[in-house]
Amino acid sequence: MALDLGSLFGSKNAPMIGLDISTSGVRLVELSDAGKSELRLEHFASEALPRGAVVDGNIENIEQVAEAVRRVWKKSGTRAKLVTLGMPPASVITKKIVLPGGLSEEDLEFQVETEASQYIPFALDEVSLDFDVVGPVTNSPEDVEVLIAATRKEKVEDRVAIAEAAGLKPIVMDIESYSARTALDRLISQLPQGGAGQIFALFQIGTQVTHISVLLDGQTIYEREQPFGGHQLTQDIVRAYGLSYEDAEAKKKTGDLPEGYEQEILEPFLDSAALEVTRAIQFFFTSTPYTRIDQIFLAGGCAIIPGLVDTVAVRTKLTTSVVSPFKGMQLAANVREKQLRNEAPAYLVACGLAMRRFD
Repeated sequence: MALDLGSLFGSKNAPMIGLDISTSGVRLVELSDAGKSELRLEHFASEALPRGAVVDGNIENIEQVAEAVRRVWKKSGTRAKLVTLGMPPASVITKKIVLPGGLSEEDLEFQVETEASQYIPFALDEVSLDFDVVGPVTNSPEDVEVLIAATRKEKVEDRVAIAEAAGLKPIVMDIESYSARTALDRLISQLPQGGAGQIFALFQIGTQVTHISVLLDGQTIYEREQPFGGHQLTQDIVRAYGLSYEDAEAKKKTGDLPEGYEQEILEPFLDSAALEVTRAIQFFFTSTPYTRIDQIFLAGGCAIIPGLVDTVAVRTKLTTSVVSPFKGMQLAANVREKQLRNEAPAYLVACGLAMRRFD
């Protein structure tokens, strides 16, 4: 589901990068087709953002973010200028509606706009609107299910302005949670029987927010966000050792902290993270007809915090693993494998955005 921002100049597979702009930084991924339905990772890079440049998915400082995008593009070594961007799920209203099958494109657009006006709390001329025909309705094959996505035009325009200021050409705007699912679907397809009938819970633990998606047979059956993220651990480090926020963030990643850090600061944080995951799963059980989860996937920058995956597995008593979106991909000669291993879970959204090139 994406807002199409222009044609690919008639070239279906022109090189295209996925660019994920989050609260903590920007991440870039370029993939290519390696043949035999395999992908190759050509380039990846990340660049931290100053605090306050992006808040709750809103761009607060276009210049700072555009500068970070310019740096990440240069650092990555890519030559590609076409870009897919993501919108935070909280900025996008999505709604599934049922319409009669066999409508012309024009009638379909008219019906979608009419329906959308009921669900969207803004004037339609302030909104970027897109829709996707999902397919026939199960019990009513003459009707089709249509997914509508709408977001404020200004939010799209901010992201377009950033890409253009960095010398890039935005082609597609996707929803970040859909991009994450695209990347995860590829990994699930590598499991025995392609993961059929299994219920997977994806926890993307970001700086401020954890996004939860529960998937079954390629469909999202549950989705929500919880205000919890790695910012809490950074703040604890700032308070305990009197460091600046930036220094605390850097030392959190390298583990270069005083003795006693693990016991006094890290372990309590891991416990509260595992508690958040457990609560979210309980909430899923009480608010849906489902009563089991077969596997938990952790993604986002926080997923690689030492000990998190084990603490969550022990607390939930469920198989838990850290997502590596590049698993099973070929790697270009310039890709640094050790760095990739350490950072991969943070690239789930950027990887899914980059995969739009092959749609």
